[in-house]
Amino acid sequence: MANQGKTKLVAIVDDDDSMRSALQGLMKVQGFPAHAYASAEEFLKSGQQHQTACLIADIRMPGMSGLELQAKLNSEHCSIPTIFITAHGDARMRLQALRAGAVEFLAKPFDDEALLESVRAALES
Repeated sequence: MANQGKTKLVAIVDDDDSMRSALQGLMKVQGFPAHAYASAEEFLKSGQQHQTACLIADIRMPGMSGLELQAKLNSEHCSIPTIFITAHGDARMRLQALRAGAVEFLAKPFDDEALLESVRAALES
C-alpha cells in the first residue's frame, strides 16, 4: 500500500495553474496536506509516490497523460487511490481508468463536494 499509516498526503497533477491552485486550496481548507505538480513527470521526479495517499490527476496533459501515469505507477507496484478529473473524458476512457483501479472519474466542471467525498473515500481505503 502506498500509504503505510503516514501522513495522508494528497498529490494534485494538472497542467492548468488555476486548477492546481484551486484544488490545493480546497484540500488545505479541508485539512488535507496537498502538493501540486504541473505534470506527471514532475510528480514522478518528486519521489513523493510512496508518501502519497491520494492522487488527483488530469487525464489530458502535455507529455505523460494521467492514464499513462496511472499505468506507470501500477507497473511499479505503487498503488495510489487515484481520482481522475477531465474536461475531455468519454465512456471508454472512464472505463479504462476505473478498470485500472481509479477511485473516481469526474468531468470538469465538477462539484467540490463530490471531489471531497472521493478524496475521503480514497484516504480511508
